[in-house]
Order: sequence, then structure tokens, then C-alpha cells
Amino acid sequence: MAVPEWIANAPEVRHVHHRPARLGLTAEVPAWVSPGARAALAEQGITALWQHQRVAASAAFEGRHVAISTSTASGKSLAYLLPIYAATAEGTIGHDVAVHRWAPATRAHTALYLAPTKALAHDQARRAREFGGQSWRLTTLDGDSEAEERRFARDFATFVLTNPDMLHRSVLPGHDRWQGFLRSLRYVVIDEAHRYRGVFGAHVASVLRRLRRLCRHYGADPVFISASGTIAEPARHLERLAGVYDALAVDRDSCTRPALDFVVWQAAADPHREAAAMLTRLVDNGYQALAFTTSRIQAELVADQARRHCIDPDGIASYRAGYLANDRRELEAALSTGRLRGVACTNALELGVDITGMDAVLSIGFPGSLAALWQQAGRAGRDGRDAFAMLIARPDPLDTWLCDHPEALFESPIEATVLHPQQPAVLSAHLAAAAQELALTSGDEQFFGPTMLPILERLADRGVLRRRGDAWYWTSQQRAVDSIDLRSIAGTGVEIVQSATGRVIGQVDATAADRTVHEGAVYLHQGEQWLVEQYDLAAGVALCRQQRAEWFTQAQGTTDVRIIGTDRQRTLGDATLFAGTIELTSQITGYLRRDSVTGAVWDSTPLDLPRRTFRTRALWWTLPSPDSKHAHGLDERDLAGGLHAAEHAAIGLLPGFAPCDRGDIGGLSTVHHTDTGAPTVFVHDGLPGGSGFADEGYRVAERWLAATLQLLEACGCDKGCPRCVVSPACGSGNHPLDRVAAIAVLRPMVAGSTEAPHGTPVTLPA
Repeated sequence: MAVPEWIANAPEVRHVHHRPARLGLTAEVPAWVSPGARAALAEQGITALWQHQRVAASAAFEGRHVAISTSTASGKSLAYLLPIYAATAEGTIGHDVAVHRWAPATRAHTALYLAPTKALAHDQARRAREFGGQSWRLTTLDGDSEAEERRFARDFATFVLTNPDMLHRSVLPGHDRWQGFLRSLRYVVIDEAHRYRGVFGAHVASVLRRLRRLCRHYGADPVFISASGTIAEPARHLERLAGVYDALAVDRDSCTRPALDFVVWQAAADPHREAAAMLTRLVDNGYQALAFTTSRIQAELVADQARRHCIDPDGIASYRAGYLANDRRELEAALSTGRLRGVACTNALELGVDITGMDAVLSIGFPGSLAALWQQAGRAGRDGRDAFAMLIARPDPLDTWLCDHPEALFESPIEATVLHPQQPAVLSAHLAAAAQELALTSGDEQFFGPTMLPILERLADRGVLRRRGDAWYWTSQQRAVDSIDLRSIAGTGVEIVQSATGRVIGQVDATAADRTVHEGAVYLHQGEQWLVEQYDLAAGVALCRQQRAEWFTQAQGTTDVRIIGTDRQRTLGDATLFAGTIELTSQITGYLRRDSVTGAVWDSTPLDLPRRTFRTRALWWTLPSPDSKHAHGLDERDLAGGLHAAEHAAIGLLPGFAPCDRGDIGGLSTVHHTDTGAPTVFVHDGLPGGSGFADEGYRVAERWLAATLQLLEACGCDKGCPRCVVSPACGSGNHPLDRVAAIAVLRPMVAGSTEAPHGTPVTLPA
């Protein structure tokens, strides 16, 4: 299906890339697959496998860790279901694995499936039942499971589908009741593995190490299988995530693929309004389309705007996190039958509903990584019918740069996932949990790594653990896991509570609470506006009332950086680049009220909140002193604006080179820093202990900063605009900013760089 003329001929189109169709490569079903399993495949019309499915399934069957990284709808599920079915439903395993003599005769082998969401686990359970039938003793396990369902999972099921939170909070702390399942554990599947990065990834890495340790205690050594969208170095990611070695990467996609035209569209106005109008017109012209947004609110708004102008408003719906299972199934059925023609959604759709074969996919804003972008685009295309996808760029530095450099989308290698499994704050909390599960000894370094012993000593000094000989024990009557939120680094966070009823409407990470739920803040939740009336961080509560506001709030504050230690440095043009540990002290000092339509400032209100101090990882660069002959021809005032603008632009582009969310990182710039004695720009991880993003930025600095310079040079604004350097998160109100001075700052730094900003051209993701 070609791109519609009204899109192809529009002035907003910056680039169209054509990916040709591809014929698939098949392979015979392996000999170890039983006649019963072959019959089940035949009932679904499957008489042969794709080559990558056979390679992955056979390697797992023989006992090797496997990292599957192929495109959407390439059959990853079948690749791990075949060996799991053989082991857990039929008792068949590869030749190199012996059956544990102490395993119960009724449950010789078990398997565990982990997904980031409950919805995906339930969806995969449905697929597994379709393949293995009702005789396969499989079940889901999550916070909604009844007592009888939990008992069945623990005592009788051979295949349990759950999520990392349930494994962390229920299975591992209660391992003595789960020992029959754990001592028989043959396979662990980590689905959507590319989602485990940053702090969430560090938490899950520790949970998986706790799991492996307890399995070893009971005599098991499970095979790990990860499944993900197309990412770089999938085997390395699995090894870092689970702490295993010698994983096999299966990343050559061999399935049939339709042709795809990919359009890069630079919105003239509001990208969400343009996407809504486009979704309406596509649906009215007989297309079936998805529009991916970056927030729940925007998903609702895009769907609402599209419905208002659509010929058949009932043919358009929204999808976001929080939908019930029945709603998801109805949505999937409506899309399959064609009754539903358009859906505005968040990436929750990627993790909860099995939808492929769309005519068109719209991505409103770059989703943070090429892997995520191609995951979304992979929903387009059905057998015998081509499709198109579109990136609708937002007015921010990264999307603007991608419009000017589409080769970064279509000729660049897919990124590796950034993961820091030794994150000290995260690892400390999980070592305490591991000690409560089973006393830790020095031999547990094989699971938790070389930083384990120093962390245990610190925990013992603080009284969290007690050392007796070569073992460390948990000392409290409380459950260690209750203080760990897998999606946070600061405990369980702050609850947002409706003051009139006491109903909890949401939760925010404690590290972000000062900025987002301070008194007077407008908090957005599922399309509704809530005004925070009282904020008590000590109690972990923000009281609020629902209110329709014509303004939004923007926190303001101060940040100070002290360099604790430098572990790497190199010359970068006329600058020096460093990486190391810093102490970050920040304070929210007030907030602005801004008009929700124009963004104009209404007023400013001071706040009396405490200073927050923690250590984290950072990169920074220093320039020649302003009074030297290498001062870039700038006076101190212009230099301050140039450093600040360069900081904003660089931070805006970093997610394109070290995949992360914009909120995962922060920065500071100053004409004279006390510790360096020179003009300095810092880019730091936003959470205690670091998340790995700053260190990745140091590694790719030449490409990243060259791209930042290109962005600044291409923008036609005066001092700065949202497309290049203006940031809505700036604590100093985007003052001072000077785009032209930023060019003068960066140009001598990257003048000698010979590496293309977009990296080495390679083939597109299969």
C-alpha cells in the first residue's frame, strides 16, 4: 500500500524511506518436537518454522541461554513455547540435563515467564493454552490472583506466567513454600527484555540474581530465554540482566515481511492535533491505523479529537495502561474484525494487546530509541498487503535533529540497551532482601558481583544486616522487600490522595515528588487535573482535589554540583571531557503558573522545601578560561548563555545516543565551577548512584556532541526555541540561553571529529 498522495505531497514531509518486501526462510520442525506438539502446530496451520525459531528453540532445548531479538510478529513466542512445552508438559529435555532425583514425580520440570505487565502475561497465557491445550498445567500469577489460584501456581502448575513485581514481593520471600517449583525450574523467559533498562532494569537484574541464587540452593540451574524487539547486543543484555554467561544471540529475522514506506513528517503546529486529523482522514478513507502517543492524556485527547471529525466516530478508540482484560480483548477483537478502524494508544498497547497487520502506524514523537520506533512500526503490514509508518516529529531538539538527519533513523544500527546492574542503591536494597531470604556468604559474589562484599560491610555498619562469621543476616522483623519499588530508587514513593475521599489516585517517585506534587502543583492523571493542596514527603502523601485549571505549573529550583572523583578523561577538541562521581544538591524554590494555551507566565510562587543531596554519575567537559585567548570570542554573559544552551541541546539529544527518558538525566552549566576552575557543563544521571546513561554519553560523546552542533547550526531561530534549546524542565526558566554562542562553544570541541553523528550505516532491522 503506497503512501496516500495527500500525505506524500504535503510540505511537512521531510523524508520517505522504502523498505522492500522480503520472502521468509523456513526450516523443518526439530525432531525432538513430539507428535502431539506437531499436531497442535498443524491445527494452527504451522507445518514448518522460520529459521530463527528453530535455532532459538533447539538451543534452549539443549540447555543454552538464548537471547531472541527479532521484529514484531516474527514468532518469538513459539520459539520459547516449544522447549517449555517439551519440558513441562511432556517431561522431555535436552541430552545434557539430568532430572533431579528429588523432584516430585508429578512435576519433574517447571518454567517461569516474566513480563513487564500483567496484561502481557495474560495474553501469553492465552497463546500458550491455544498451543498446548487444557492438559498443560499453566496459570497466571499476579496481584489479582485469588488464594486458590496462588496455591495452584505454587503447588501444581508446571508453567507460571507472572511479572517481576510478583516474583520480587511474593515468590522469592516465600521461597520455602515454592521450593518444589524452584528446585524443578528448567526455563525462565524474560519477555520484552528491552524494557528492562535504567533503574527498572537494575532492579529486575537484582531480582533475577536472587532467583538464580535460590534455585541453586534447591539444586536447579535454569536456562534463561529473553525475547525483545530488535536491539543491539541482545546476548550481552541478557547476560547483564540475568547474570548468566555464554548466551546465544538469535537476531537474524527470517520471517516473511511486507514492504513498508516510512514517512518522516515535521509538524507545522501541534503534532498531536495533526496526528488526530491524520487519523481521522485515514479512517475515513478506509485505512486501519494506530497512533502511538507518549502519554495517557495525549492518547485520550488524540482519540477524542479524531472522533469529533470522523464520519464514523464509533470506529475510533483509545488504549492506554489501566484497561481491564475484557476491554483489551474487545479492542483486539474489534480490530481483527475491522469494526474498529483507528486507535490512539500509548506503548501499553505494545505490552498488552496482540495487534498486527495495520495499514498504517503513526508515531507521535520519537519514542526514545530506534528499537521502540521499529517495534511500533512493526504493527503495520499484513500478508500480501504493504503498509506505511510515519514519525510525526515534535518541536524538541531530538525530533528536530532527526528531521534534518533521517539517515540516523534508517542507516544507523539499533541501539544497545543501557543497563547498570551494579547500581549501588538498588543492589544494597536487594542484598538486604536476599539476606532475609537466605543468609548471604562470600560465595554469593557469583550472583551479585564484586561490589557485594563492600556493600554488605556498609549495611552491617548501619545495622541493616548482622555479620556472624562468613554470613550476613537480616535483623528486622519487617519484610525487606516492602521498602523496594522496582520502578523507583527511593522506596515506595509518594501517594497522591484525593483529600475529600481518601482515595489513592496515583503515585510518584520520591525523587521527583518535590518537583511534581508540591503544594499548588497541577497534577495530571488519566486526563484529569488535580490541584495539590498539601504535600508531606515525610508521610509520603500529597493531598489534592480535582479542579479544571486553565494553567499548568512549572517548578523552579537551584542545583549545585561537587566533584567527588574522576575515573576517566580525554581531550575533545579544545575541551577536556571527564566521567566520574558527583554530589548533587538540589532544591525546589518555587513554581510558575503558565497559561495552558499560550504558555505565558501568570505568576510566581515561592516554596520552602528542603535541600536534597545525593551522589550519582556524571560526565562533564571544561573549556578554556574566559580570560584566555581560547575563550571563543565570547564575553562572560554570552558564554553563560552559550554553555546553558549547549547543555539543553545536548541533554535533548542524548536519548538518541544513550536510550533513556528525558527525565532520567539532568544538567548544570556554569562559567566558573569551583572544582574545575573553568567554564564547565555537567550532564548527570538523575537518580542516586547513577543509571548508566551518563557513562554511555561519555562513550559516544564525539557522535553525540557533533549531532548537537548540527542541530544548533540548522535551527533558524535567534537566541533559542523549543526545537533546539528551550526546555520545559529548566529550573531557571530558560535564562540565559544563546543558540549562536552555543555554536561557538561546541564547534571547537567537535571540529576534529571524523565519526559521523549517526554512526555506521547498516541494514535496517529485519
